Amino acid sequence: MDCGVPFCQSSSGCPLGNIIPKWNDLVYKGNWKEALEQLLLTNNFPEFTGRVCPAPCESACVLTLIEPAVTIKNIECAIIEKAFQEGWMIASPPVVRNKFKVAVVGSGPAGLAAAAQLNKAGHTVTVFEKNRKLGGLLRYGIPTMKLSHEIIDRRLKLLEDEGIHFFTDQNVGQNLSLEHLFSYDAILIAIGSTKPRSLPISGHHLKHIHFAMDYLEEAQKCQEDGDSTPGKAYDKDVVVIGGGDTGVDCIATAVRQGAKSVTTLELLNKPPDTRPMGNLWPQLSRACKVEYGHADVKAKFGADPRQYNLLPKEFLGDSSGNVSGILTGCVEWKKDATGRWEARESSSEKILKADLVLLALGYLGPETDLLESLKIKLNLRSNIDTPKGSYRTSVPRVYAAGDCRMGQSLVVNAIAEGRQAARQIDEDLTNSSCLAGPGGVIHSVVQAGAA
Repeated sequence: MDCGVPFCQSSSGCPLGNIIPKWNDLVYKGNWKEALEQLLLTNNFPEFTGRVCPAPCESACVLTLIEPAVTIKNIECAIIEKAFQEGWMIASPPVVRNKFKVAVVGSGPAGLAAAAQLNKAGHTVTVFEKNRKLGGLLRYGIPTMKLSHEIIDRRLKLLEDEGIHFFTDQNVGQNLSLEHLFSYDAILIAIGSTKPRSLPISGHHLKHIHFAMDYLEEAQKCQEDGDSTPGKAYDKDVVVIGGGDTGVDCIATAVRQGAKSVTTLELLNKPPDTRPMGNLWPQLSRACKVEYGHADVKAKFGADPRQYNLLPKEFLGDSSGNVSGILTGCVEWKKDATGRWEARESSSEKILKADLVLLALGYLGPETDLLESLKIKLNLRSNIDTPKGSYRTSVPRVYAAGDCRMGQSLVVNAIAEGRQAARQIDEDLTNSSCLAGPGGVIHSVVQAGAA
C-alpha cells in the first residue's frame, strides 16, 4: 500500500500493533490465507475486534487527509470470517507441554488472550469464570446484535480444543479456595472493571433506576434462556444517562425491547461534525459520530436520541416510589482565561419524562472482594497496582491484566494487555519467552526478575 508512514500502526492507531498495510495489500492481491497469518501474528481474536472495536486505526489512516479512511475494521472481519468458512481455523495445541500451570481468573478479552498465548507457549492453563458462561464482557456486556454468542462460542471451542481448561461458576473464596488457586505456578487476575459509578442525586433510590451493565447482562441472559417475557424497557420512556459505548448498547437494546421512547442525556456540548480545533490527525477523532444505537433510535422514532448540555439534578417519582422523570439544569460550557473549559449552569431547567433510567457513567475500578482476600495493593485510581511497564502485582506469582489494571478501556486494549501479561508470565517462569511483543515482534529475552 502507498501509505508513506502507516499511522494506523502508530500509538494513535491500533493498540495491538496490527500489521494493517500488509494484510490489506494481501487481501487486495487475493492472498487471503497469508493475510490471515499476518493478522493472527498480533491479534488472537479478530472476529471480536472486527465487530466491536471503535477502530482508532481508521481515525489515524493516512487516507483521511483527503477522503474517508480505508475500511480496516471491515477488512479484518472479512479475513477471519473467510478463514472460518474455508476451514483454515483449526485447533493448534502446543507440540510440547512444560511443567508449569497457570490460573487465569476471568474469561473476558484480557483473560482469554492471555490464556491463548500462555497455552501456545506450552503452559497448562486453567481459566476460572464466576458467571454461568464464559466470555465476561464479551458475552454479557455487549449485545448480540453487535457480537453474537455463536461467534464467542466458536472461538471458545477452538481454545478448548487447543488444551485450555475452562471452569464456570467459580467464585474465589466461596467455591474456589485460595489454597487451590495458589497451587498454580502463576495466577493472572483479569476480572475487568465492573464497579459502576452512581449518581447520588435526590431520588436516586426510586424504583426502575438501574446501572447500565446490570440491565445489559439481564437482557443478554433472558435472550440466552429463550425467555419471551418483555424486557425492562418494554413500553417505557427510557432515559440513558451517559453517551459512551455502554450507553449506545443500552439504547439499542431498549429499542429492541419495545421502548416507547429513548433519550440519551449528555452533559457536554454536541461535538462538531468535523475534527475540533486542537484534535489533530492522527489522534482519535472527537468529531460527532452516529453509532448503531443512535441510528436505530432515529430509524424508529425519527430523531437522534441525544440531548446535550443537560445536568441531572433530581430524579422525580410517583406515589408508588417509581421514577417518573428527571429534573435537569441547562449547562453552558465556556473557556476561562487560561483556555480551560468550565461549566456554567443557567437558570433554565428541563424535565425529561422517564419511567426507566439507565446509568452509563463509567466504572470506578474492579470489584474488591477477591483483591482484598488476596491482599493485592491498589493504586490511587482503585485499579490493581503494578510497576510501570510490568504486570506483576504486589503479591508474588500474581499478575494482572486488562481493565482491572489499566481502568475501563476498549476490548482491543484488553487483548493487548492479556498478550503482554502472558509474555511476562512466560519469561518469569522459564527465564525466556518466544511470545510476541506489540506488533508481533519477538523482542530480546527479558530475564526473570528484571524490572
